[in-house]
Amino acid sequence: MFGDSSSGVERSVEQTLGHLRAIDTASTATDQPLTLEDLYRQQRMRMVRLAILLVDEPATAEDVVQEAFTGLYRNWSGLRDAKAAIGYLRTAVVNGSRSVLRRRKTAREYQPPHQADARSAESLAMLTAEHQAVVAALGELPPRQREVLVLRYYGNLTEAEISEATGVSKGTVKSTASRGLEALQKVMRSH
Repeated sequence: MFGDSSSGVERSVEQTLGHLRAIDTASTATDQPLTLEDLYRQQRMRMVRLAILLVDEPATAEDVVQEAFTGLYRNWSGLRDAKAAIGYLRTAVVNGSRSVLRRRKTAREYQPPHQADARSAESLAMLTAEHQAVVAALGELPPRQREVLVLRYYGNLTEAEISEATGVSKGTVKSTASRGLEALQKVMRSH
């Protein structure tokens, strides 16, 4: 189903996450949001999808996004403009997702490991079998590699924007993306 080259895997990741991005972009107004309510209406589902790709659980993703919007509300008066608000939300979602994953790891240390909940049928219904395989393989990557690939191909962010959202250097973003694509290729070959 997939080529043996890493560029084939990169193409599959780009197509899958690009497809999801296109769905979100089609439902987002082109004007910059002026109010917190506008921002919530225009960005909420996009942020939820971003969180789902990072934490692999819709209910938890909703909680992460709700916390991000709550933090944005508390800091609304200190933001430069609506574009800064979107960056704030993206960073808050990434950081909230990291916290969730850390708590999961801590919980697993005290309990027997468990399988992550299967994705809902609705969340993958619009994806082809190849796209579903890519999303499933993303779930098996280490958190930082998954973050970088999701922000790059779903978020359509530059290395600089990913660096800002994740708090790591641009060089680390670039090397993590490269290692992530290689790891993704290995996971997809093994299935």
